[in-house]
Amino acid sequence: MADTKTVIEQAYSAFNKRDIDGALALMTQDVSWPKASEGGKVVGKEEIRAYWTRQWGEFDPHVEPLAMTEEDGGKTRVRVHQLVKSLQGDVLSDSEVLHVFTVNSGLIAAMNLGDEADPTAGPSAAFAHRS
Repeated sequence: MADTKTVIEQAYSAFNKRDIDGALALMTQDVSWPKASEGGKVVGKEEIRAYWTRQWGEFDPHVEPLAMTEEDGGKTRVRVHQLVKSLQGDVLSDSEVLHVFTVNSGLIAAMNLGDEADPTAGPSAAFAHRS
């Protein structure tokens, strides 16, 4: 679990520093990622880059892992403190959420929000208060 835990912690750190290249370096080429602020999913590093660039142009999200639990099937559940602010600094959401990672050969292959099975779900409630 140490390697998986380290990779996931490094990904959160890179995201919070807006280091897209640093975060993407920890992912597989065909990584699947939820578009929490838009709904749906993106697949592949360049789609994640485009999504995060759009997201950071509208919101200022910060995520800190609180606890990690390794599960069967290569899944790791991460309880996260998620703080979403407007670009003006107003708090839009301050909550705990669940992220579920799949790590293959030391790289993040997928991340899902909580136990959501519907990849076509709309935006997370944290991002519902658009300015």
